[in-house]
Amino acid sequence: MAGRRLSDGEAALWARVTAGLRPLHATPAKPKPKPLPPPPVLEPKPKPPRGRVPPLRQPAAVQAPAPAVSNLLDGSWDRRLSRGLVSPDSSFDLHGHSLASAHAMLDRALERSIARGDRVLLLVTGRAPRPDAERPFARGAIRAAVPDWLAASRHADRIAAVRGSHPRHGGAGALYVILRRQVTHGR
Repeated sequence: MAGRRLSDGEAALWARVTAGLRPLHATPAKPKPKPLPPPPVLEPKPKPPRGRVPPLRQPAAVQAPAPAVSNLLDGSWDRRLSRGLVSPDSSFDLHGHSLASAHAMLDRALERSIARGDRVLLLVTGRAPRPDAERPFARGAIRAAVPDWLAASRHADRIAAVRGSHPRHGGAGALYVILRRQVTHGR
């Protein structure tokens, strides 16, 4: 707030008043602080799915952990998938199931698809909860658990990629699971 200027007499009086003042605590001039290094970038931990999650099966023999679902598609696959030009070889509907039954059904579906030589599976999971949903925890548990289930699956080495589906195949409520080609050891 700007005030009026002091007259010469007022300025002299103010100078005499403040001349005898000393600070209560002497504070030396503070050096400029060194800039802090940027904080490390931490990825947020995914929230565990709510509800009952079936226990993982213990392997009979000690094995190395299965690699995470890889991302081995080339650009032409991604373009064809995003345009809805790929027809799934088989389709499995998991929504409406409990977490335990959906997990078991996914394992059986992968086993059957691999045995048949399928390349593209359409996995219907149901949509994730809307951000404005009143009870967001009540929906989307299967959808949230599927990536973990696929990565920990006994069939993880056969999965080339997982992609969101085209609207004609279910859009946000479904996923494409692309399986690797079966390697045949010919003669």
